[in-house]
Amino acid sequence: MPAILLDVDGVLQVSGEPIAGAAAAVKQLRGAGHRLRFVTNSTTRSRAQLATQLRSSGIDLEDDELQTTGGVASRELAGKRVLALVMNGMLEDLDELELVGMNVDAVLMGGADEGEETGRVFSYLNLNRAFHELQAGADLYCLHKNRWWQTSDGPRLDAGAFVAGLEYAADTDATVLGKPSTPYFQAALEALDAEPELTWMVGDDLESDVFGAHNQGIRTILVRTGKFRPDEVERSRVQPDGIVSSIAQVPDWLENNL
Repeated sequence: MPAILLDVDGVLQVSGEPIAGAAAAVKQLRGAGHRLRFVTNSTTRSRAQLATQLRSSGIDLEDDELQTTGGVASRELAGKRVLALVMNGMLEDLDELELVGMNVDAVLMGGADEGEETGRVFSYLNLNRAFHELQAGADLYCLHKNRWWQTSDGPRLDAGAFVAGLEYAADTDATVLGKPSTPYFQAALEALDAEPELTWMVGDDLESDVFGAHNQGIRTILVRTGKFRPDEVERSRVQPDGIVSSIAQVPDWLENNL
């Protein structure tokens, strides 16, 4: 049976509220024998917190089935002194890193939220500190570079805007650790011991999910929930292998198209 990578925000939930049929679809996919991994760019909660939230909505998963950007960052930045501009919820996933405030090897940018914490994380003082560290030779990393994210109140500006600002100011390029990066997808494939050509990615984001997966030889299903915009699909050079209304239709679609 093919392995399945499931995005979380926009596919299983929006703003923490479950999408109709998500729990039943996950159960059906497991019942069909698919190996599952939940892959997310979410940066507002730790892996344990997010897993607990998903279970509370009826989705059956273990903590170690959920792959976060923080976990990849811990692996990629091990042994480096890191200035981390991240939401408090992510610190638990970064506890193995040496997090310091100056004279760093790497600057790590996290995600944005609509709450007050974003204003503190991405304050002028913090961004300017990061800028000086980059000028002094530190490398720039980001958990993701998403332009915006979907909430129940509509689209919200995401961390990509702040990352792009630091790239411009410091004349450097950030290494992206989350989707659509190769290290992120490779980590997911390794965890499932899966071959790319026998793996499907289910997501709502053409760039992070579809483009990132196709670069690894993974086939894709785009759902019409979350960030899905029909006009973006029409003009995109990247096209999914299938489009369904929501995660609820994925098990039947796979059964009919494998």
